[in-house]
Amino acid sequence: QVQLVESGGGLVQGGGSLRLSCVASGFRVDDYATGWFRQAPGKEREGVACMSPSDGATYYANSVRGRFTMSRDNAKNTVYLQIDSLKPEDTAVYYCAASHYYGGLRRQDYEYWGQGTQVTVSP
Repeated sequence: QVQLVESGGGLVQGGGSLRLSCVASGFRVDDYATGWFRQAPGKEREGVACMSPSDGATYYANSVRGRFTMSRDNAKNTVYLQIDSLKPEDTAVYYCAASHYYGGLRRQDYEYWGQGTQVTVSP
């Protein structure tokens, strides 16, 4: 049974940093493509970062490139999202996702989702 559990969200002041974690079970994070998405109130869920299973190569949305860093720890079967220089517009629920077949930043390409973790950035 595939399961993803996110943690690490919270309330942070603008300019600060957070590291989100996503613990996976039922599969290996180096066997599946993984991604991070976010959904702000009233907006669609958007992909912000993704990672290839084979070599760990990462790709980022233009809106976050240079501030977000995705990584993984195979031994802990966990993927991370380091968020630096937080802005109020980063406020959203952040979701971890996994795909056995695809990858990238398209929501429809992922079969498995976590429950999300709230990130709130104050001005």
